[in-house]
Amino acid sequence: MKDLKINIAKKFNKIPDLWKPRVIAEMNNYQFKLAKVKDEFIWHSHDDTDEVFLVIEGLLVIYFRTHEVELRKGEMYVVPKGVEHKPYAKEECQIMLIEPKGVVNTGSKRNQFTAENDVWI
Repeated sequence: MKDLKINIAKKFNKIPDLWKPRVIAEMNNYQFKLAKVKDEFIWHSHDDTDEVFLVIEGLLVIYFRTHEVELRKGEMYVVPKGVEHKPYAKEECQIMLIEPKGVVNTGSKRNQFTAENDVWI
């Protein structure tokens, strides 16, 4: 059996850009993605799936239209499908996203933040 151990810190060292999730593993139809984030993202939602944010390093704020959630290292939040949200990090933050294969990071919107899917590191 092939060794499937993944060193997350080494994977983060291979990520050159902000807000461009990179796939590190798949399980069934789900992908585990790492991203470096800083400053504001855009308001968006995912109509067909929930989205998991897990903070590896730093502080991430997820804004919702009615409230906000702060996530620190080791904390996770599940954004329910269809709920509009906008991630923000004052300083660079390292996150893991867990979502079905093929999910577009900007939801139904296409702009400069839209990342190419299925980019592995």
